[in-house]
Amino acid sequence: MSALAPIWTPLDFVAKTKEGENIGGVLGGIGYWNGLEIRALWVHEQFRGQGYGSKILAYIEEVAREKGAEIAMLDTFDFQAEEFYLKNGYQPIGEIKDFPTGHRRIYFSKRL
Repeated sequence: MSALAPIWTPLDFVAKTKEGENIGGVLGGIGYWNGLEIRALWVHEQFRGQGYGSKILAYIEEVAREKGAEIAMLDTFDFQAEEFYLKNGYQPIGEIKDFPTGHRRIYFSKRL
């Protein structure tokens, strides 16, 4: 078993154009037992569908891996990014049905 991380290690990043315009970003960190917890990932609407989300996700995973993380965890809703995370190698590990009403909150993990 990996060593217990002593404290929360934040991993928050923003991707910008050469002109300094925000493309997107990610909020996350490494917590207990060296797990990467991704709390939010976003891409500005005008930059969606161009691969930036996958690049941002790969970047935080790589930084976390270099710091000793062995697994990544996150959640999303079926109307947000379910297909995105499946495409990027995440496996569903659980869900809350009918939350919000008529939808699902889905929990994912991925071995790094």
